[in-house]
Amino acid sequence: MDMKEIAMLLKDHGIKPSHHRMKIYEYLVTHRNHPNVDMVYQELIQEIPTLSKTTLYNTLNLFLNKGLVQLITIAENEMHYDADVSMHGHFMCKECKKIYDIWFEDNDIVLPDLKDFAVDESHIYFRGTCLACLNKQLQD
Repeated sequence: MDMKEIAMLLKDHGIKPSHHRMKIYEYLVTHRNHPNVDMVYQELIQEIPTLSKTTLYNTLNLFLNKGLVQLITIAENEMHYDADVSMHGHFMCKECKKIYDIWFEDNDIVLPDLKDFAVDESHIYFRGTCLACLNKQLQD
């Protein structure tokens, strides 16, 4: 996604496409590692020395409220962000702390107890040990 497309996407969501906002969204789209605020800040401060953490927090909250990102609260006391707002879950490795996307079809999850409810959002989180860390443990 280039900057022109990002500007249009922000406008389509009622967000004025400032340089800071476009660079923050570009980072989230190009870095699929489910970053937290510090990760985004440390990367972008190199390129945008005027970026403050307050601006970053405010921008991420704006993106969240407008549906451009989703908040991942799988880690204790830490918020991560995902620019992919499609239906999917997340797995966090307790060893390396990496967060993986977990894909499934809507009809893979049948929850009859919710049939009389209007669900606005859902979060599916798994925690455990990823394959790379399991393999590393076997080698040690």
